[in-house]
Amino acid sequence: MTAQSARIKQARRLATRAFRKKSGRFLVEGPQAVREALEHRELVVEVYAEPDVATRHRDLRDLAQLADVPWYDVNRAAIEVLSETVTSQGVVAVCSLVDVALEDAVRRTARLVAVGVQVRDPGNVGTLIRTADAAGADAVVLSAESVDPHNPKAVRASVGSLFHLPITVEADVVTAAKSWREQGLQVLAADGYGSTDLDECIDDGTLAKPSVWLFGNEAHGLPDGFDAIVDRSVKVPIYGRAESLNLATAAAVCLYASARAQRRTD
Repeated sequence: MTAQSARIKQARRLATRAFRKKSGRFLVEGPQAVREALEHRELVVEVYAEPDVATRHRDLRDLAQLADVPWYDVNRAAIEVLSETVTSQGVVAVCSLVDVALEDAVRRTARLVAVGVQVRDPGNVGTLIRTADAAGADAVVLSAESVDPHNPKAVRASVGSLFHLPITVEADVVTAAKSWREQGLQVLAADGYGSTDLDECIDDGTLAKPSVWLFGNEAHGLPDGFDAIVDRSVKVPIYGRAESLNLATAAAVCLYASARAQRRTD
């Protein structure tokens, strides 16, 4: 199959958010991410790969056959049309969108949830998903103004974690936060100018409680009005001379602090 194939041209349109939403599908690139997708066989529609991929990554072809997923051998030019990277890894899958309804993502039994509010960088969205997965979070929520979690760069940055935990896109995070508080989750805002130090939250037992962490825009933080719906505004202490931490690093520090505190009380 070549780059001029109708299938390839159609799949290429999934690079845009509008067509992903219309079709209900997105692209997953690279052996590891495709492997994770195939482990959730109901999500994978089809796989496009260079012929040598079946030799170098024999398990991928086996997983596709086991899941009865169509596998198409394509030339290098076709893969490059579908790829968002400078050097493609030779395999791309078309998958059904993974986001779910808010009530299905954040259940009443949830203990740790990561929320990205107006996060504009796809790499940060993907890294937030990966970090939340690694920390054992129950779900990731993204505001509607954030980058689509199915954006190719976000998918790549998640390194397969997109398939490991519930993800939802929520238009009204403020209302959602109020409902989370009503169901017993405390809402914590990560804020470089927060009134409470993360170390204080560790020492006083705050982080052992079921928590939702809010992470704001890379440049401006959380929008005005969010102070009214959070239980605490928390800053990560800076012991050196750095002015601040970037979003992805701050999220890792906060989520792992909560995860450790919760596990110590289990």
